[in-house]
Amino acid sequence: MSRKAQRSVNQLVIFLIALLFILYLNRPQSQVKTFTWTKVRYKTTAKSTPETHGICPGLTKSENPALVISRVAADGDQKWLDKLEDRYHLCVYNVGAPLDKKSKFLQVPANRGHEAMTYLTFIIDNYAEFPATGAVFVHGSRWAWHNDEPEYDNAKLLAVLDVSRALEPRGYYNLRCDWSSSTCPRSVPAQGSLEMRMQSTVEPWSARAASDIALPKALASIFGGDEFTPAEASARLQLRRSDAVRSQCCAQFVVSRERVWQHSRGEYIALRQWLLDGMGNEGDSRFRNDKAAPADDRVAGRILSYMWHILFAEPDSDGELELSKLNRDACPSAADCYCRLYGRCDLQCSNPGTCKDQYKVPPNYKLPDDWAETHS
Repeated sequence: MSRKAQRSVNQLVIFLIALLFILYLNRPQSQVKTFTWTKVRYKTTAKSTPETHGICPGLTKSENPALVISRVAADGDQKWLDKLEDRYHLCVYNVGAPLDKKSKFLQVPANRGHEAMTYLTFIIDNYAEFPATGAVFVHGSRWAWHNDEPEYDNAKLLAVLDVSRALEPRGYYNLRCDWSSSTCPRSVPAQGSLEMRMQSTVEPWSARAASDIALPKALASIFGGDEFTPAEASARLQLRRSDAVRSQCCAQFVVSRERVWQHSRGEYIALRQWLLDGMGNEGDSRFRNDKAAPADDRVAGRILSYMWHILFAEPDSDGELELSKLNRDACPSAADCYCRLYGRCDLQCSNPGTCKDQYKVPPNYKLPDDWAETHS
């Protein structure tokens, strides 16, 4: 055999060994996998936690579901919410507004974690008064690329949303039905897989890839704290390379009081501190808790957007969550979702993740600058 032929054979053998090694590392390891992601055990190193500044006025007197809005200045005019006052009790948090220490109403401790800071602050400061009819959590913009409506109009979605029916099956439902931009398709790599690690290496600018890579550690830190031995944590908290957490985009959902109350108020405070501790002490990373949220706010916020369905999932009889069931519940078929949430039934759906003429991702995940003016 010539040297050239021998070299080719050697390269082929090395390639096959590497391929088999990758397949071995990513092999499915069991049919059923359960996790103890049912209690927030994160321990803050902060000397104090934020005071109450997020009470929603009039909440106890209303029989409507709460509509919790996380708003920033860039969201523009909020008059579009006025027409929803007959259906919901509005709780609008202006995230970027300076903190008024004399007021207890509708403020957040910091502009951190995107909408998650608003959602957690509402739950913490209105915990005992959480509506029996549930609550809907949304972003403050009327028009956004991720709103699951042909014109991307959240006003239309919220005007027809059937909150009581959405809460019937499990007490939690994401407002998106289309699977685009979600981790629902099986083609999306598992968060801890080598494929995802390679993607994060070649795309270091991608907040999504960075968030996926950070998710396994975040889940262990949030739900494990310091209460598990390394062996226990590995078996009951940590995702393996082949374990994928499936979830819908984009942190807008409806949840029942029962699902919220399955966690104590202290757990939500701890989860919010996980976000806040990631900022460090006055911005100095040397004082960051190593189990806190990533310092990059895009990554920290996205991690929590992956986790709402985990937080509000109902545990099994052993007090744990089965990953396969969790994934199925997180990703209902688009047809079932549109019918249950918005009354759009008998749609033409080519696959479980999309239905004809209901939603498509706009170019570059962005609406034209004049979209609001041309569609109001």
